[in-house]
Amino acid sequence: MARLDTGRDGDAGGDGAKGSAGDVDVCVVGAGPVGLTLAIGLRRLGLRVRIVDKAPATKREARALVLWARAREALDSLGVGETLRRHGVELEVVTIHARDRALGELTTGWARSAHARPLNIEQHDIERLLSEELARLGTRVEWNTELTDVKVHDDRAEFTLRHEDGTVESAVAPWIVGCEGTASVVRDRLGIPFEGRRRTGLQVVQGNAQPTWQLGEEPGRGHIFLAPHRSLLVFPLPGGGFRFFCFRDDPDPTLTTAPTIGELRDLVAETAGMPGLRLEATEHLWLNRARFSDRVAARLRSGRGLLAGDAAHAWAPVGGHGMNVGVLGAHNLAWKLAAVHHGQAGEELLDTYSDEQRLLAVRYIREMRFNFMELPLPPLGYRVFTATVPAALARRGIQRRLDLRLSDLSRNHRDGALSRHRPGRHGRPGGPRAGDRMPDVALATGSAECGTGTAVQSVASVAAVRLHTLLGYERWTLVLHAERADAGVLDALRETCDGFPAPVRVLPVTPWDGAEARRLGHPDDLRLVRPDGYVGLVAPLDRPALLRSYLVALAAEARMPVRRSEEHHPHRTH
Repeated sequence: MARLDTGRDGDAGGDGAKGSAGDVDVCVVGAGPVGLTLAIGLRRLGLRVRIVDKAPATKREARALVLWARAREALDSLGVGETLRRHGVELEVVTIHARDRALGELTTGWARSAHARPLNIEQHDIERLLSEELARLGTRVEWNTELTDVKVHDDRAEFTLRHEDGTVESAVAPWIVGCEGTASVVRDRLGIPFEGRRRTGLQVVQGNAQPTWQLGEEPGRGHIFLAPHRSLLVFPLPGGGFRFFCFRDDPDPTLTTAPTIGELRDLVAETAGMPGLRLEATEHLWLNRARFSDRVAARLRSGRGLLAGDAAHAWAPVGGHGMNVGVLGAHNLAWKLAAVHHGQAGEELLDTYSDEQRLLAVRYIREMRFNFMELPLPPLGYRVFTATVPAALARRGIQRRLDLRLSDLSRNHRDGALSRHRPGRHGRPGGPRAGDRMPDVALATGSAECGTGTAVQSVASVAAVRLHTLLGYERWTLVLHAERADAGVLDALRETCDGFPAPVRVLPVTPWDGAEARRLGHPDDLRLVRPDGYVGLVAPLDRPALLRSYLVALAAEARMPVRRSEEHHPHRTH
């Protein structure tokens, strides 16, 4: 892997300096959470990055609020997980109310992850912290810099920037990625359709406020209030007070002005059944009314131009996963773009980003249409749904399934071209399939051999660690049970990986107990884990040829065929 360039020699990686094709590898357009995540990932993998945004600075308004477990894992792998945790508050339990009745509680943290609980943290704080981390890596955001045009060629992207003083700059970079939101100039200039349609009959009224009510302000506790045509979510803020999200019907679509604190109070009081409720504005008053469209770009790549975040997909914030899906997309894209740029894989690897991320977005749009905990229901639907909630929340199995679904840890890329599942002929398969997130298995003792080619380093006596701490965003990891890792097996695996241009760590591990061993998978199988933590290949240990063919195909220019089990577009109506 190329050495990390800190951008101290006047290249575009440092201090937001303007650059030419010789000193910029990637131009990232948009400095929201997605663009910043992408830039950090690229910098950690040795690419020189220029990131521009037409805004004057990081946003000073509240937008997205929740980071779910999988996005937290992704950000942690980029070195910012602990920083974000210190500035947020973990959501531990949510009380479900129907008017003035408590129906039960939804608890979080069931998933096996070091970041199992959702983290409440304001989007503007996320952007500030990620910008600071990116600056430490030698790259500063160029604010007040607007992209006005893009043209892509076989070997580069040419683009035009307008600066704060009105000057216009013509620039060039090998790659350009649009992360600048739904009105993406990059997407428009690449001629990529934004397929989908507007969501009607739904508006979201939200704001930050401090309530005067009998429920108190318990750290880590949120509330959901259900009523006919209304669903109110109330989540604690790190600095005190709450964020109020009200999904409601849309009786007057012509009303576009922001709500007043009085309108929000009346809406909350009516939905929660608290006529005497008072709301006080927080230190930074923020109120918003929004309507949404469900749209996905027809493709996320056009040659040297790519899309991520809201430029690639957008939908109503039901479930609060929009920012999270964008962050996961940036995490998916950065290592692939770096691998292609460093000559470790053919450009077809970038098409797997497009296919995987589009399918993920399409599935979210479909599933969120059935999220009755948040979507406003008519009176009959409300009565039927609230009648089932107490019994459902009383069952541990349902609690686990709901938490796992919200965490995004069960999301997978099984249908992707990079996922090859060829396990041995043994009994119950167990363990993750190709395309699944590699579980964070608890390990007892073991050893690891790390190497690319003939360079090998031994690491012994690993005790009481989690598997994810041994993975790395800068490499692939070949995971196998230590009990099968004799010298002959390791020599064969090392020989197979020899010559593969990307780093591969051969990692024999010993699960903590039998349950953890089953989570890891059958001892006779190996699992090749991608840099972003998903399993690429499952194959028998005694068939290294399958591993060899996978690595050869990854490094070659030939396209790996995509298996499509469902359509990759939500709508065709604009």
